[in-house]
Amino acid sequence: MSLLAVGTVAFDAIETPFGKTDRIVGGAATYVCLSASYFTSNVNLVAVVGDDFPGEEIKDLNNHGINTDGLQIRNGEKSFFWSGKYHNDMNSRDTLVTELNVLADFDPVIPASYQDCEFLMLGNLTPQIQQTVIKRLTKRPKLIVMDTMNFWMDIAMDDLKETLKLVDVLTINDEEARQLSGEYSLIKAARAIQNMGPKYLVIKKGEHGALLFGKEQIFSAPALPLEDVFDPTGAGDTFAGGFIGYMASKGEITFENMKRAVIHGSAMASFCVEKFGTERIKNLTPKEIEERVAAFSKLVQF
Repeated sequence: MSLLAVGTVAFDAIETPFGKTDRIVGGAATYVCLSASYFTSNVNLVAVVGDDFPGEEIKDLNNHGINTDGLQIRNGEKSFFWSGKYHNDMNSRDTLVTELNVLADFDPVIPASYQDCEFLMLGNLTPQIQQTVIKRLTKRPKLIVMDTMNFWMDIAMDDLKETLKLVDVLTINDEEARQLSGEYSLIKAARAIQNMGPKYLVIKKGEHGALLFGKEQIFSAPALPLEDVFDPTGAGDTFAGGFIGYMASKGEITFENMKRAVIHGSAMASFCVEKFGTERIKNLTPKEIEERVAAFSKLVQF
């Protein structure tokens, strides 16, 4: 099953209580594609970078089976850059630098070879760009999953609500769910958000796991207790990649498959936080993933 991921491919500079990095490769689409590539072999990327982006990093994506025909490389321009510092609890952070660069006027171009995609992952971009991607596809994918954040709720709520009408699954964190819905109870929040359009909702709760809401159905996934958490950057995108990658591997859109997809996405996110950036999720083995999923399964069996 073909999967299209649209989002950022970028540079990050990260500081946590456990260390700091210079510029390393990040971006929502990078994490989504790498994570999804462990479950499905037909992953297609749409993003934009400047000519400062290393060619060897693009080769790394290709080595994971990721098609980069849709990656625009702008000559004479710089890639998107974000720098942040995490607090001691690792759940909150301060943004130090944001340089939009090529992302400021990103116009997503969908190659003809991507037009048959059956699964679409819309990474965290402006709601208007997310709408544009959907409208530029000649046929609607079987499943459209969308990520967003509180920033777009603050400055582009009307556009965001229009985009929500077009998608099947929304993934956001608990704080964002409360802001979007105006409800403190996550069950009431989920019902309000589903009334905006998405049939399914995933509420990510960081170290406390995730909730999946369907029609009259709820699934609660645990978080795996980890000895070391070095860098939570990209964990949500890695989750989303594992989620939609698993769904693409199964092909059938059912709540049961989504429950398993949440566990597989959570397993991938648990790897991501163990190293800085994409380092940990670049070189996983099927055995490692299988064992990590089994560890999650043990947490919910009684």
